[in-house]
Amino acid sequence: MSRKPSPTLELADARQEGLYEIGAAAEASGVSVKMIRHYEQIGLIPEAMRTVANYRVYREADVHRLGFIRSARDLGFPMARIKVLLALWDDRDRASADVKALVMTHVEEIDTRIAELDRMRSTLLDLASRCHGDDRPECPILGGLSPRRAPE
Repeated sequence: MSRKPSPTLELADARQEGLYEIGAAAEASGVSVKMIRHYEQIGLIPEAMRTVANYRVYREADVHRLGFIRSARDLGFPMARIKVLLALWDDRDRASADVKALVMTHVEEIDTRIAELDRMRSTLLDLASRCHGDDRPECPILGGLSPRRAPE
């Protein structure tokens, strides 16, 4: 089936051919309707076929691609890397080493963020341990958040 809609493709015909309306594609893939439109606009998924009434309809392969994007987003991949992952996914001659290298770069970035979050957590716990947490106005937490130099 061509990607461009036939001028006679009715919604009922699209359903009969196993095509998904945008709401059904969203439900099947776990991606919101708004994000499906966005992914189409930025080229992560092909332009949707249209019915005579201009409804978007999607093939099973499109829904599967949306699910892939959703999984990648759930793992924290940024859009630019998702585009690369999709290109690798589409390339049947790809080297698995390329996929692994991309994933390992992402893991290193996650490790860096985890270390930053651990430092923030430790600092906050340290500040909280110094605070009496009672009715007194003195609060070492606020002092710890203040710049070291007083404004002039």
